[in-house]
Amino acid sequence: MTSIGTYSSPSEKRAMLLGSGELGKEVAIELQRYGVHVIACDKYANAPAMHIAQESRVFNMLDADALEAAIREIKPHYVIPEVEAIATPKLVELENEGIIKVTPTANAAWLTMNREGIRRLAAEELGIKTSPYRFASTKEEFQQAVETIGIPCVVKPIMSSSGHGQSTIKKVEDIEKAWTIAQEGGRAGAGRVIVEGFVKFDYEITLLTVRNSAGTAYCEPIGHIQENGDYRYSWQPQAMKPETLAKAQEIARKVTDALGGYGIFGVEMFIQGDEVIFSEVSPRPHDTGMVTMISQDMSEFALHARALMGIPVPAIKFYGPSASRAVVVEGNSKEVVFDNIDKALAEPGVQIRIFGKPEVKGHRRMAVILATADSVEEAIKKADRAYEALTISVK
Repeated sequence: MTSIGTYSSPSEKRAMLLGSGELGKEVAIELQRYGVHVIACDKYANAPAMHIAQESRVFNMLDADALEAAIREIKPHYVIPEVEAIATPKLVELENEGIIKVTPTANAAWLTMNREGIRRLAAEELGIKTSPYRFASTKEEFQQAVETIGIPCVVKPIMSSSGHGQSTIKKVEDIEKAWTIAQEGGRAGAGRVIVEGFVKFDYEITLLTVRNSAGTAYCEPIGHIQENGDYRYSWQPQAMKPETLAKAQEIARKVTDALGGYGIFGVEMFIQGDEVIFSEVSPRPHDTGMVTMISQDMSEFALHARALMGIPVPAIKFYGPSASRAVVVEGNSKEVVFDNIDKALAEPGVQIRIFGKPEVKGHRRMAVILATADSVEEAIKKADRAYEALTISVK
């Protein structure tokens, strides 16, 4: 039985968000719909979730001592990791001591926020097909890994998100640059990398998988397009043969059952013909899943909030073909202005979410456009028209 007391009373529920970007902001909103007291944490001030949370904290979440101090001060009922740059071994320690409850579990956060942990779990323990891979800690090991895997191959830091530090080696001359990009792009700084064999696939999907007190539920498969590992478009549903979708659900079930706990998981897979190849899993809402804010009755954020509190998830109502387009802004400024929003939203079935990030350095995802239509293709075109109508000024 799930109970929630009155906010600010001794019986209130407190949720500690570790990561307060656009995904954390939506989770905070959904938790507040249940009267939960949200404390938004991140390494920088004025992060999106901090705009609407009841409280916020700014500290380096990779600092185990600072993380523990914040947890002991806040005494949260739920600790919800939303980014990779967290001292997850400390979460494992505190959960084992019974001090905190991590969503979905501390061990799941530890395994999945390090690409090595989840890849070894899927490929070596569960026997699930993945791309060929090697790990490397030094430049010499990296060069040997590239030679073993072969060119072309993909290089990623074992801890990164939104494509940071990721690159593709297409020729020998790319090797040196790929190592540098990976070392500069890791969420925990320079360090260990994964070298993956290049997978020829027909399309890739995110299968949002919800482990909850009533069992496991799946959203309609999400297709997406990425540039340098960072998503640009997503749509729902991705057309799939029923038998291929069943295989994908089976893989998602195996991986998420092994991780355990309650919450939403973004399981990424490559589809090649009728073959399903596991890529990665995030034990939290996924950026490609922002399309669910317009495509279903319960978005991935609403599902995550519901599941982590132990509330059963009933049948998910899918409204119909939908798409999202990320709005990526380039420049260096603490003042980004969105103009012509009225024109961007002129068509029926179009919405926009502006995240409210305080600055952009280089390039940064600052908003997302959502659209519904009679087909996925038309939903994408509608999102494109809205995007083209926007004028973005970096002052």
